[in-house]
Amino acid sequence: MIVGTAGHIDHGKTALVKVLTGVDADRLKEEKARGITIDLGYAYSDLGDGRQLGFVDVPGHERFVHNMLAGATGIDAALLVVSAAEGIKPQTVEHLQIVDLLGLDRGIVALTKSDLADDDQILDRMAEVETLLASTSLKGAEIVPVSALTGQGVDELKARLLALGESGKGTTGFARLAVDRCFVLSGAGVVVTGTIHAGEIRVDDRLVLTPSGLEARVRSLHAQNRPAEVGRAGERCALNLAGPRLSREAIRRGDWVVSPELHVPADRLDVRLKLLASEGQPLKHWSPVHVHLGSAHVMGRVALLEGDRLVPGASGLAQLVLEEKVGALAGDRIILRDPSATRTLAGATVIDPFGPPRNRRSERRCAELAALDNADAEVLPKLLRLESGFVEMARFGQSRNLRPAEVEGLLRAAGGESLEGYGVLAETLAAARLDIVDTLKAFHEAKPDAPGLQPERLRVTLKKRWPIPVFRILLDREVRAKKVTVDGPFLRIPGHSLTLGPKDEALWNKVAAELRRERFKPPRVRDFAQAYSVPEPDMRRLLQRLARIGRVVEVAPDQYFLRPVVAEMIGIAHAFGRDFTAAEFRDKLDNGRKVAILILEFFDRHGVTVRRGDLRRVVPQKLEQYGAPSAA
Repeated sequence: MIVGTAGHIDHGKTALVKVLTGVDADRLKEEKARGITIDLGYAYSDLGDGRQLGFVDVPGHERFVHNMLAGATGIDAALLVVSAAEGIKPQTVEHLQIVDLLGLDRGIVALTKSDLADDDQILDRMAEVETLLASTSLKGAEIVPVSALTGQGVDELKARLLALGESGKGTTGFARLAVDRCFVLSGAGVVVTGTIHAGEIRVDDRLVLTPSGLEARVRSLHAQNRPAEVGRAGERCALNLAGPRLSREAIRRGDWVVSPELHVPADRLDVRLKLLASEGQPLKHWSPVHVHLGSAHVMGRVALLEGDRLVPGASGLAQLVLEEKVGALAGDRIILRDPSATRTLAGATVIDPFGPPRNRRSERRCAELAALDNADAEVLPKLLRLESGFVEMARFGQSRNLRPAEVEGLLRAAGGESLEGYGVLAETLAAARLDIVDTLKAFHEAKPDAPGLQPERLRVTLKKRWPIPVFRILLDREVRAKKVTVDGPFLRIPGHSLTLGPKDEALWNKVAAELRRERFKPPRVRDFAQAYSVPEPDMRRLLQRLARIGRVVEVAPDQYFLRPVVAEMIGIAHAFGRDFTAAEFRDKLDNGRKVAILILEFFDRHGVTVRRGDLRRVVPQKLEQYGAPSAA
């Protein structure tokens, strides 16, 4: 377990950690010289039962709150330090606000420098602290008077810390460590330190640095300041990393070391945001803020999703639009500070790390966020019943650091089933499949002389407009089940055939007879129109309709051949068995050079023949495209 100190400057945080661990957490030369903590300090101690507790000692000065936040977001419990001699101070309040916004509900208050106060003063200080804690996540936390100088209360504090129990961080997900330090160790190379937020990291694991994408292998590691083969969630670890592009300059505080499955850097985070009640005015839409997530610190803006102002003490949905990409997952806690970085404004919890750049305020998107803003077991049942009707399972698992088996278990528990990577309810799937068939049937009834619907036209005609990838999966199921037939570019119900009206059917019979009679040199559209006293546009529409269902082929503009005749001509060209000229092909068809050239150019366009100068050769793979024989 990791315990983080919190409290005002010079209230004795570092001295208390030294008494508990024997380690002076002030490691920098400037810290020694000035007598204040500037950056994060670390110490470890076996407090009596073999368990190793890690301590993160944070700066108490207001100028170094950004450093305090880099350590606070990885701790399991808070050790709030208040001087019995001075009482509650500004940074006491701000640090407690941060602890509360991070949702830390495990902690102890150390009333330090108790040797400088009498019993009445200590009782007064304890009452003040209890009042301060009453509206926070540390309400009811035990208060232990201690003195680092005399040792008063130190043993009791150790016992209370042990009683807090183990880390609550889960080890089931993929590995995720927030980097707070990077340095080069002679003889070892690049070393990063940080707290493991989830999963386990083992020697020889291959990991990725987020957001840079650099690959790394774990050569060795220390967990809780001890050599180890594995580091687990809730432990501070030092990782000795190896990689072709790794260097001290390539890694910075705020990076994450993660399993490859979690390398999803993001710069738009949809969150549930809570503005501190102590703020003097509402938070406005598009306000600039300092954003602290894990050990990262970036600038961003707050895009409110439920209005243009958020009043003090209220919470609401928002999207954080960041200037730099960060590693973020659902459930991560964020602290927001004002543009000048002088005070803490708000806290936020990530709902979806893949916030959309458009339509973020739409009713549909807000409904999705309301469903996502729940515990894992409750999210899928709510999402699957939204208007969209499906969940992209890989993205869902990635955003919440769930392994595929865990996602499948949640899907089954929600009454859903997997649709090639998408989760849907059984009743939703049944309704979608029925909708496809019913929509095609209705189209055939309304337009019996049409060959069917093209896929995109069918998709946008359905009762529910599915995204293209999901629609293709649904359609493929219906095709495999023989409920839908693919006929060239059209979809139709099996058994449906084009039905012409009596007038068109009679006209087609005349045209077909003429096409069979003059099969290698058929009349053009205008010739048919003149011969049968039909407006040319009407004749053209009829032949185009027949071409769509494969009865005729438009070889050249307004020049149609019967489909079997096209296959016959391909067979004639193939029968040469060698390269041939246009003149030789013309002589075989006896239809004149102009028409022969039009046919060969059609073959060229469709890859039936390959032209080299004045010679052509048939491509054997194309012979069956129009039903042509494969041999002469």
